[in-house]
Amino acid sequence: MTPSIAPLRNVAAFIGMVERVQERAFSLPGMATFHGPSGFGKTTAVTVAANEFQAYCVQVKDCWTPTYLAEAIMREMGLPKVRGVAAMVDMIGAQLARSDRPLIIDDAQYLLRKRMIELTRDIYESSQAPVILVGEEELPQTLTKWENIHNRMLVWEPALPCNLDDAQYLAPIYCRGIAVSDDLLETIVNSSGGSIRRVATNLSRVQELARRRGVPEADLGFWGDRAFDTGLPPAKRNPKELGQSAAVLSLEKRVKRA
Repeated sequence: MTPSIAPLRNVAAFIGMVERVQERAFSLPGMATFHGPSGFGKTTAVTVAANEFQAYCVQVKDCWTPTYLAEAIMREMGLPKVRGVAAMVDMIGAQLARSDRPLIIDDAQYLLRKRMIELTRDIYESSQAPVILVGEEELPQTLTKWENIHNRMLVWEPALPCNLDDAQYLAPIYCRGIAVSDDLLETIVNSSGGSIRRVATNLSRVQELARRRGVPEADLGFWGDRAFDTGLPPAKRNPKELGQSAAVLSLEKRVKRA
């Protein structure tokens, strides 16, 4: 069976980070941050690690408030509802201390916009259990505004860009049934700017073209000069192209009416 989650470098890096926090010496801080650009596979690493460590895991939304964050963690832990954020923090802390399971907070950059980060510190102080923040590349720098949280970080782990080894694991998943050569894989990696998401998208496009052509293999010569998804927006069209497009649409409408 083809695996649905590849054993990528970021998965190993994230698991190693959680292990380091869990096995830290007494009196060392117990928080950590895993940070990197969008598309680098951070959430995939969180999913694998959450299963590996039976971690409690929540993914923060931009619209959340401190109260909603506490309620979401309570639901993840299966705890009964109580009134008041302070009571919820006490229950969450007690559950983390009893279970000795990590708390992973994904998209942690949203904690900083509505000061939910202070609530996160309270949860850590109530339990001393590992609390792992996962977020965007600038998260460590932004956290310097909160010294009482910044200095509780034991590990700052950067997400790694996709490389050829990662792409070789991704190919059987996103280009299933097609043998992809290393020269094409390397070009895809270089064109994708380190983003695992864009590598997966480009592999899916290779699969689509290969199946359409009815070929079992794909190399750089097969792909030719077709463009890859690089993350850059499409080039702005010039007025002549826009005028031609409008003319074609107008002609098509007249033909349909006739």
